[in-house]
Parts: sequence; C-alpha cells; structure tokens
Amino acid sequence: MNFCHHCGAKLSFRVPPGDTLPRYVCDRCHAVHYENPKIVAGCIPRWENRVLLCRRAIEPRCGLWTIPAGFMENGETTAEAAQRETLEEATAKVAVGPLYALYNLPQINQVYLIFLADLTAPAFAPGQESLEVALFEETDIPWETLAFDAVRYALQRYFSDRRDRKFPFHMGDILHPSGGSGASQAVIIRAATQPD
Repeated sequence: MNFCHHCGAKLSFRVPPGDTLPRYVCDRCHAVHYENPKIVAGCIPRWENRVLLCRRAIEPRCGLWTIPAGFMENGETTAEAAQRETLEEATAKVAVGPLYALYNLPQINQVYLIFLADLTAPAFAPGQESLEVALFEETDIPWETLAFDAVRYALQRYFSDRRDRKFPFHMGDILHPSGGSGASQAVIIRAATQPD
C-alpha cells in the first residue's frame, strides 16, 4: 500500500499511537489503514450419497478440484457467500445448513468457513470459474488433485462423520512450512472437534 485512500498522501508503515502492531498510516491525515484476514466461505453440497465438486478454471490451482468457495463480499452473511459461490461456480442452488468446519491459514491471512449444504435439485453446470462440475461418491473423490488442504481436511472429516452419522463442528490451524497455500506438505498444528 503506497497511498492513502482518504486523501491520496503517502503512507508510512509504523506502529500508530495506542496500537501494538505496525500499520499503514497516512502522513497527512493520519488515517490508519488496517489489513485483516480474508474470509473464504464455501460449502459441501450434497445430493443423496454424493458431493458436488468443481474443477477450477482460474488461478490459484487451476485445473484442480475443490468445493464451491470463495471470498466473502461486503453486505452478505457467510451462509449467503457460500450460497452465492455455489451458484457462481456450479450454477447450482443449495440450502445451506450448519457451519461444519473452520480452518485458519495464518500464513496467507485467510480463514475458511465451510458449511454443510444440500442441493435443491441435481441441476448443475460449470460457471465461469469452473472447467467442469460433478457429483462424487466417496470412493471417486479425486484426492490427489484437490486444490486446497482446507477442502481435503473438511472432506475427510465429512466422510468419516457420515459413517458415524454425526456431524460435529471441526476447527484447525493449517500451516505450510514453505509459506504456500497449495495441497502439499501442510501441517495441522491444532485441531478440535466440538461435540454435536
């Protein structure tokens, strides 16, 4: 960040009075420009015994599979964001259910919120951000070509929970030793399951 979006003056990166962390501060109007983690909202869309996945047509991780998910927009709830992302990426309508998993990715300043959801009908097609969309049984999930670790962990927990017929809330912190965000060499340093 180079310039203040309030007055256009140059910014300095320093600890403002009364704060404990360095921030971008305007040298003229003294506005503090906070940068906060981004919320990624998505869902596991279900139809009978299958889940809906999208193969990404955009970077990052173009060509790999994921659940419908994306950055939350201003003016919407997290559930609305998950519903919108499913419509945009898979042209599918879902009834969003309970929050199922929360994964912190502190190295890339993201928080994943993943809901359980049910397709309102088995009608779907690739949106502009997807190369293809398909329903998968557990045995057919393309585990080796999933785009993101948060998605992998959520799907693993989902199928395990489905066998137990209980769907508790899951939470974890995902760290990448290399600082990246891809689906390789991730380490969950903390995981917790809340009783349902």
